[in-house]
Amino acid sequence: MEVEMVTRLFLKSTCRRMRNSHLLPCLGWLVILMPIPSLSKNTTQTTSVLQTSTDRLHKGFIRFINAADMIEADYKLPIEYLCSEPSTVGVEVIVSTDVKTGITIYRKRWKCEKHLHTLRIRTLWVRFPSIMLYRPDYLIRRSFVINNVILRAWIINTDFEAYKNLNAAVYEQAMTRTYKLLKTLSPYERPYKDHKECLQWDKEKIQAIKEKQIPQCLLENDVVELLSFPFASSGLNFGITRKLKKFNNPEVEVASNRLVNNPRFTVSMWIYVLHECKRPLCGVFHHVNEKQSYATPLLFLTQDGNIHFQMLLISGKYIAGRSHFKLALRQWCRMDLTLQDRRMTLSVSYGEELQNREDAFYVYPEDVHHNDSAGYFVLGGSNHVRGFEGFIGPVKLYRLLALRGQEISNPLVTDHKFHKHVEQYNKKCKYVTTLIMKYFQTLGLHKKLQQMSRSNNYYSELVSQYGPIDYGEEKCAARPWGKRTEKKYKALFDLLRTMALQPISEFTHSPNLRFTLVKVGEKLFQKAVEILVRPNSNHQIDHLTISLMEASCCGYYKAAYFLAVIFETGLGVEIQPLQGLLYSLVAAQGNDRLALMHLGYKHDQGIDGYPMDYDMSYSYYVNIAQQTARDRHVFDGEQAFVETVRLMDDSALQSQTKENDDLFLWLRYQANHGDAFAQQKLARMLYWGQQGVTRDVKAAMEWYSRSAEESGDPLSLYEYGLFLFKGRGVKKNTKLGLKLINEAASRGSHEALNGLGWYYETFEKDYVKAVEYWEKAVKMGNLDAFHNLGVMHAAGLYPGKPVKNETEAFQYYYKAGSGGHFESIIRCSFYWSTGNFESIPHNPKKAVLWARFVAEHNGFLGYIMRKAMQAYLQNSWNEALLYFLVTAETGIETSQTNVAYLCEEHPELTSNSVDYTWRYYNLSAFQLTTHPFVLIKMGDYYYYGHKSHERDIMQSIEMYASAALLNCSQAFYNLASLMEEGFHIPERILHFLNLGTANQFNNFSVLLELYERCIMVDVQEGLVPCSIAMLHVHLKTIWINNCSAALLYTAGCVLLSTLIAFAVKHYWDSTAVVSTTRTNEHNATVNSSSENIQSDETITEETPLSSAAPEYLESSETRAVE
Repeated sequence: MEVEMVTRLFLKSTCRRMRNSHLLPCLGWLVILMPIPSLSKNTTQTTSVLQTSTDRLHKGFIRFINAADMIEADYKLPIEYLCSEPSTVGVEVIVSTDVKTGITIYRKRWKCEKHLHTLRIRTLWVRFPSIMLYRPDYLIRRSFVINNVILRAWIINTDFEAYKNLNAAVYEQAMTRTYKLLKTLSPYERPYKDHKECLQWDKEKIQAIKEKQIPQCLLENDVVELLSFPFASSGLNFGITRKLKKFNNPEVEVASNRLVNNPRFTVSMWIYVLHECKRPLCGVFHHVNEKQSYATPLLFLTQDGNIHFQMLLISGKYIAGRSHFKLALRQWCRMDLTLQDRRMTLSVSYGEELQNREDAFYVYPEDVHHNDSAGYFVLGGSNHVRGFEGFIGPVKLYRLLALRGQEISNPLVTDHKFHKHVEQYNKKCKYVTTLIMKYFQTLGLHKKLQQMSRSNNYYSELVSQYGPIDYGEEKCAARPWGKRTEKKYKALFDLLRTMALQPISEFTHSPNLRFTLVKVGEKLFQKAVEILVRPNSNHQIDHLTISLMEASCCGYYKAAYFLAVIFETGLGVEIQPLQGLLYSLVAAQGNDRLALMHLGYKHDQGIDGYPMDYDMSYSYYVNIAQQTARDRHVFDGEQAFVETVRLMDDSALQSQTKENDDLFLWLRYQANHGDAFAQQKLARMLYWGQQGVTRDVKAAMEWYSRSAEESGDPLSLYEYGLFLFKGRGVKKNTKLGLKLINEAASRGSHEALNGLGWYYETFEKDYVKAVEYWEKAVKMGNLDAFHNLGVMHAAGLYPGKPVKNETEAFQYYYKAGSGGHFESIIRCSFYWSTGNFESIPHNPKKAVLWARFVAEHNGFLGYIMRKAMQAYLQNSWNEALLYFLVTAETGIETSQTNVAYLCEEHPELTSNSVDYTWRYYNLSAFQLTTHPFVLIKMGDYYYYGHKSHERDIMQSIEMYASAALLNCSQAFYNLASLMEEGFHIPERILHFLNLGTANQFNNFSVLLELYERCIMVDVQEGLVPCSIAMLHVHLKTIWINNCSAALLYTAGCVLLSTLIAFAVKHYWDSTAVVSTTRTNEHNATVNSSSENIQSDETITEETPLSSAAPEYLESSETRAVE
């Protein structure tokens, strides 16, 4: 009879394992359970059970006599055998677990040469290891799950050639053999072992507690849901990074390691491709290993629409292929990639019902290497490859299973039904764009665009030969649409008629029809916003949303983001979260900066139906962070310096100026009279667009030049020299620029030293001298020099250290990033997001935090915030509300505060003013940079109750305590008032505020300390009210204690102190002189490497937010940034 031992799927038996799994005491048995020839994989029985004694005399015979079916500690094994020739008798016990098969735990052999043809009986005692017999305890730290136990015996000729070979399968070669399957108990059914040892009382107590615990199975699923929420792939290098951990279950992890060079896995993902790939390859799904190289598997989209698949073989070679079928555009399709052993299957199905399936197969010539816990996976683009343009739906990875077709459970249907909404949106957009193109054709615009695409010389030659063309003759009077269509899209047709009357050069500068459509969308957006910011525009909101939708269809994605804000916040419409989600993703897919920040913020906080997902948040934030770093070098009119101005802060509002305001005129007057500070201040205000001033690089260069020539200030010399060297805003003059930079360095400018290092690295290729300058600048604290030295280490260009050292580079990046250096912040966030480098832990939360810091300094965001502030100063409340709202939804704390404050001051602006006030004060209260004013407001709302929110004293105390930590006098006063009302402040909060000790938690002492702190943190604001409150406490105590003389004396002293305080305050108020102080300007120095917009803002270790990961620069860009 043939018996084949087949290893069962280890995942089905993991639920029988013990939770308390420790391996150290079991190392001895693990040494025994080492790999040997897998004898139990093909075990057969050929034992002759002879019926007559005559047969036994001529042939060997062996059997077990009354052997027990269940394993036990001292297993008695009687064996009856007969040898017909000189032989060797062998007995073995073979064990199979989830991790390994064919493990020999017992072996016994003896000679059978003297008593031939004689039936003999021998009794053996088999001792099974404790890890197979007992439950884990203080000595047996682990109990193994046993799948099979085979007891087998055989007789083989002593001279048999196979027996001489120790590696030969002796049992399989024996002519006389037998076996028996033994049963085992599951780990939870096994008894505890009596070790017959005296334990210490603490160990005995711990063991008694463990024995009373209900054991739970250590169940671990190999199915990983890489994505469950839709993701917008913009076609750039910013996809979702996922890093898989090793299995917690040691058996599963060992089994996973065994499959590294013979893997089986399944990847299933839904994608929606909008446009064809514009590059040779566009990333869909790929694996990057710990060496920052491609690993198994890779799925790319080609320019022709085919699927490029690639695997890494165990030999280190890559084998790639291409599917014979192409992906359809603007249809949801599910891609399933399955690899089992060497056979790969790639399937593509369309729609929810998975119809129209297409398959591709490939068999690899050798085993594939796949280690899913090494490196990281990327959905979309990465620093290695750009992603495709479209959306990604649910993605699942079966780490240890090879499934096909209906076996894969990865449905497209989700609660938000985004897949249906995006299909409907694209159908509408196709109709709108077709309508616009037909209108252009009736005007002959397509021929005009063709004419623009030709060179000027060619066009001039045609005009000289044939004369100008009359395009009016080519216009077609017929309209391929009806009056109903014109009425439905009235705003669109009105705009098209207006544009038709204008010269074509006024609304497009490109012969590409796509850019013309974008221009149409921009004009639609501008007209819609003009109406939207008017008072009482709510009755037109339905028509405005249609215009904004049409604008987004034309490719002007800012309109899509405005639509998302309108639907998510209910600005003039009912709140529609699904529509808000749709337009948020559409705008982000179009790479709109505000939409990217919006989605990054929602996934970071996990609010408004968006799941908290730091990897997704990082992918959005790092996109805008990279754009922020690039935008600083683009002198676009729609950029402005991001400033922190809150509407309730009068001093900050007064600092906002314009070119014709007193502050700016006074600075210009001082600058014209040679004041070096005023000259530098004006130059930076104009260069960066600070404090309400419009950015004017040319005017800034004039003041930089005057400051350098007249004052000789080292920083001015360096900055103007750098602009001359680069030709930025001024005519390029490298010789003079380098001269000024050298002069600034000689006067001790660390910025100039860094600039010289950049010059020698970039132009002279003298790395030794470059590093010498950077080391000098580093000693003076220059952030750009820290960054540049990090670049040198990462590229392996540091003199004397030719090997790339990412760990050393990270240390420099971290120092520069902690000081606010944008490029270093982005690189540090990349390290944390991937966790793919030695000694740099995987920390996606911190990656989000750092990437968000850079993203929130984007110049285009600052421009919208500037428009909101200017509208507020001009009393245009509706316009201010709209622009503050769209920036508040990106997570900007000041805008959130301003929306709440504006709605509180002007509730007539919208029907949702009360809800807006609560929502945005609440969101702002949980920001890192929140203002004490906001915390006090939320504390008051919780104290009194607010609309649908009931009164919550504990939340009120929490808010006041948070404000008190920010040294807010009002917060201490409110906490004391709550105590006087009889509310109990938890001891943890008092400890948090360093109030009293455990033996002093009584109302009187704590009240006095709260009021004293109220006065100390802000004497001018807290002196009078807190002094009166202290007097009230003392008087109340006097009354309670029957007016004792000592307390009367104390009360008199306090009363006298209060009167003196009133007198002092009256004196201050009467003699106060208003003095003008210079506002400390932000050091927005034009540093050679980063030119940080806000170089004085730092990131500290205590910051609790998260982070994101930048793309790697191309090889040509991995150089020191000047």
